[in-house]
Amino acid sequence: MHDEDALYKLGISYLPGVGGIKARDLISYCGGIKEVFLAKKRKLLSIPGIGEKIAEAITQSDALKLAKEELKKIEGKDVKIISFLDESYPRNLNHYPDAPLILYIKGNIDLNANRKVAIVGTRKVTNYGTIQCEKLVEQLRSYNCTIVSGLAHGVDTIAHRKAVEIGMPTIGVLGNGLKSIYPSTNHELARRMLDNGGVISEFAFDTKPDRENFPQRNRIIAGMADVIVVIESAIKGGSIITAEFANNYNKDVFAIPGKLTDDFSAGCNHLIKTHKAHLLSSAEDIAYIMRWDISEAPKQMTLMIDLLPDEEAIVNILKKQPESRLDSLHYQTQIPLGQLTSLLLNLEFKGLVRSLPGKKYILST
Repeated sequence: MHDEDALYKLGISYLPGVGGIKARDLISYCGGIKEVFLAKKRKLLSIPGIGEKIAEAITQSDALKLAKEELKKIEGKDVKIISFLDESYPRNLNHYPDAPLILYIKGNIDLNANRKVAIVGTRKVTNYGTIQCEKLVEQLRSYNCTIVSGLAHGVDTIAHRKAVEIGMPTIGVLGNGLKSIYPSTNHELARRMLDNGGVISEFAFDTKPDRENFPQRNRIIAGMADVIVVIESAIKGGSIITAEFANNYNKDVFAIPGKLTDDFSAGCNHLIKTHKAHLLSSAEDIAYIMRWDISEAPKQMTLMIDLLPDEEAIVNILKKQPESRLDSLHYQTQIPLGQLTSLLLNLEFKGLVRSLPGKKYILST
């Protein structure tokens, strides 16, 4: 049986007109997730961004009834539900306002494992793409990576399958509910992934794999991963959408180039040409950009320089998290991105902070 806490976590995702930002505001102002459902309309109207229409919808909503019905559907199916309030929720993903409120999970998954690499590409993969994908996954094994993809035909399937074959953890992000695997031909592959990884979805348990679900799925892939790799893609398609999400999230994107005459290399070549992706020839390129070979932690330092409050906040974060990405600093400080980059530059001038490739920052030794 699922506890009351699970009911409320799932229930908030059923509230009409309430997305990630409003859900967080509601919980903060009401004092807890259960309290959102106990709040009177007058209380809700006092919350910024919650107008008459949403407040009325919340108080009249049958969200908890729908959540209870959904929990019954997954009972005994080895499916867990986690919300953005849980420790196990992907920290990378929680940085973004469009992150899903809840995730359905099946398998033995560490969503916060270090070095998550998303590999995406065309469904109509060529022999060249197959070879490049398998080679990259094999090379990434020595860097202790988790492979993330969408379990679609083509590049996704090759990446997941190779990871399973060589014992690497791998996570499939679905564009449908966990009641079924789409495409059905990957059912056995998904089953094999459960021991060292698994499948996740933001969609209700019996949601069909409708076309409009897949761009939403792609933002989760981009948000979860530390690195996104595109292997064979036409100039338009799901892989390019994933790369666009990743760039908007300040993630590092890589693309394997191909012949100028190959349609399924056109997207990769364009990403490289327009500086939206690093050219990728091997896993060593990723390790170099991401500085995965750096093992020494920065030494503790005593600050003898007067700092602005925002600068001090940044330094304190870097003391606790020796290598922090720009998007993580932005999320934790809530400082506007333009102002944050200016503050980081000032700290570099003061000799307190050093920038690394991959939009990362550390304290100077």
